[in-house]
Amino acid sequence: MHYTTYTDNQGLWRWNLKAANGRIIADSGESYHNYSDCTHGIELVKSSWNSPIK
Repeated sequence: MHYTTYTDNQGLWRWNLKAANGRIIADSGESYHNYSDCTHGIELVKSSWNSPIK
């Protein structure tokens, strides 16, 4: 799996997470004006690996 950052049609930053087969399994769900905010969103998702499932 790997994360990809890119700019959308409005020139704002977004990210997605792709599985080994190339399919997108998660995305940012919103656009970011700053690249650093976009990467911070990725870090938040990475750090939630041990959150409970409800």
